[in-house]
Amino acid sequence: AQAGRSIPLYGTTHADYFFGPIPCARSLTEEEIGGAYEANTGKVIIETFTKEDRNPMYTPGVLCCNHGVFTWGKDAAEAVHNAVVVEEVARMATLTELINPQVKPAPDCIRDKHFYRKHGENAYYGQ
Repeated sequence: AQAGRSIPLYGTTHADYFFGPIPCARSLTEEEIGGAYEANTGKVIIETFTKEDRNPMYTPGVLCCNHGVFTWGKDAAEAVHNAVVVEEVARMATLTELINPQVKPAPDCIRDKHFYRKHGENAYYGQ
């Protein structure tokens, strides 16, 4: 969130929980901060998912530029677990980019396999 950018999907741990990059919402404007700050933060999160045509059920977290991470789940425990996953995925992405600054995101077939085997209609892994 502090870097102001989304986290690309580089590997399978990321794909097990998030169907694509973890998005980063824009910074709030001075007017948004001075107004209904908390409500405007929520509006910016919704704006990000709408603009990127993302399903919040397939992307259970978002980074908010200059702020931090927001996560959710079916209950509080799952929301906290997803926050831990975001932190670990961010750490792995940072290390990946340090090792190889030209790294490319994982192919869609890896994303699809790892996400849908846990979350798809015919999920069979990690149940």
